[in-house]
Amino acid sequence: MGSQVSGKVNVFLVAANRLVREALARVLRTKGDVQVVEACAPDETLLSKIVSVLPDVLLLEGESLTRSDLALVRDLLSRLPNLRVILIGMAEQERTFLEAVRAGVVGYVLQDASAMDIVSAVRAASQGEAVCPPRLCLALFRNFARETGRTPTVRMRMDLGLTRREQQLLPLIAQGMTNKEIASQLNLSEQTIKNHIHRMLQRLGASHRLEAVELVRVQGVYID
Repeated sequence: MGSQVSGKVNVFLVAANRLVREALARVLRTKGDVQVVEACAPDETLLSKIVSVLPDVLLLEGESLTRSDLALVRDLLSRLPNLRVILIGMAEQERTFLEAVRAGVVGYVLQDASAMDIVSAVRAASQGEAVCPPRLCLALFRNFARETGRTPTVRMRMDLGLTRREQQLLPLIAQGMTNKEIASQLNLSEQTIKNHIHRMLQRLGASHRLEAVELVRVQGVYID
């Protein structure tokens, strides 16, 4: 990804409304740790444009989520598995939110969010964190519970297969700590923490940190 070279989070911004696009791009460009590699309206060449510049974070603006949007996200993530996709300007709709999560979106920012809320979402996503409104997070928890449809048991806890270090990370992630903060608390390097989290997500079959935490909770493991 580009940020590994520049030291900045490379952002690709897609917004149909030119005023919104230019205003948000201008705000993002004032941040020393963010670089806008492209800001454009959606068109038939969008997929190839995004793939060609290898952004770290994709900001996709729009009140609703269409089938073509979902297809684009899935296609992009199959080609760029490290890409973090954030939907901005979204309506607070549970069904749309859950469809976005299933497609691989890690950030869902509502219509009333400020420009600085979006900047914060970009920074969080670049650190491997998920971003969503509290009420919709609750919907995600309920959905996991419905989909598992099972009562947690001791056997299920054992079947998670997490190492002792990975179990140690979960409460810290649940508190909203960044990789850097976790590394400082455990006296480890930030890269070591990233490696542990990457392996943990693979074991759990989770696409991002929030999903891992809630999957473990649904399985009956208490995380303080």
